[in-house]
Amino acid sequence: MFKSSLAFAASRLFFAKKQPENVPPGSMGWPFIGETLMFLKPHKSNSIGTFLQDHFTRYGKVFKSHLFGSPTIVSADCDLNSFVLQNEEKLFKCSYPKAVHEILGKSSMLLVEGDVHKRLRNVALCFTSTCKSSPKYFFDVDKLIRATMASWKNSKEVILNKELTLDLMVKQILELEPEHPSASRILENFLTFMKGFISLPIYLPGTSYTKAVKARERICSTVKSILEERKVGLRDEKIDYLDVILSNESLIDEERVSTVLDLLLAGYDTTSVLIQTVVYFLGQSPKVLEHLKEEHQEIRKRKDTDPLNLEDYEQMEFTQNVIQEALRCGNIVKFVHRRALKDVYYKGYFIPSGWKVLPIATAVHLDPAKKRRKPLHLLVED
Repeated sequence: MFKSSLAFAASRLFFAKKQPENVPPGSMGWPFIGETLMFLKPHKSNSIGTFLQDHFTRYGKVFKSHLFGSPTIVSADCDLNSFVLQNEEKLFKCSYPKAVHEILGKSSMLLVEGDVHKRLRNVALCFTSTCKSSPKYFFDVDKLIRATMASWKNSKEVILNKELTLDLMVKQILELEPEHPSASRILENFLTFMKGFISLPIYLPGTSYTKAVKARERICSTVKSILEERKVGLRDEKIDYLDVILSNESLIDEERVSTVLDLLLAGYDTTSVLIQTVVYFLGQSPKVLEHLKEEHQEIRKRKDTDPLNLEDYEQMEFTQNVIQEALRCGNIVKFVHRRALKDVYYKGYFIPSGWKVLPIATAVHLDPAKKRRKPLHLLVED
């Protein structure tokens, strides 16, 4: 008991010596693990959780802690968060935990920095522009949604799962139909990958994290095989996204595979969660749902039997408001990892060089005292 107390006291002294003066108030928590476990404690997506609520009440909107193995500044201040994100690569850099590097790979767009990040980001943005300019994309979306809804026809209960968006992404990126064997393998491995992505990073046989790392390797192997097959018959005309990335000579094969994996991850995770969130909120908001239907039906009347295109979707102003409000209320991305490249002073806050910074989007979105600059239609009725 005495040894444990001595070790705890020594650790607290270690933290105290390393902490510069004038940093925001807060608590560094337990030795080594800090307050990470309490910070990651599950909570409802329409709340900030008890940990943040208690700390904001005690210390204010900006406080210090020890999270993910590093001394950390946690911020719910909208201006400070914007300042951090707007000074990427100048004052702050992306700084995800080592375990995330292991599971995403060293060429992931979430982890690379500087010119490499800009280059991969531009390649990924080509996917968006390719889809927007392709009538086939909108046809594929319509076809997939109709087929999915048709399968619900005689069901008493509908389960809105994530496979829908992954099927669409696999089709658009890799030109594979959902029933193709390679598409089935990708889906199976992605289910394993995502379970481990949000698990404790323990690399031991049988753990979810280890299974996820292995699943990523299998996905990469499948994608690489598809890319190799396409290389043989690479077309001069850039018809789809695979043509685009294969013709980009600035990319090595590892970066091509990693870019595809990043896009699949985005389609499987964030986009599918947004769809689920919109459906959930609309189920509680009959007036909003009716307004949404009226907007869609009006555009549909003007199109007669012609398929919808990008211009039609851009006219759906109320629909865009619904999506934005669902993003705010649902808080799909709750925070991001950044690290200070140098000592930073901002609005009286001191952020020491090398400290991690966590801008908490959830806390800003759900702050009842914060007035939004552009009022949106409330998705959840009072």
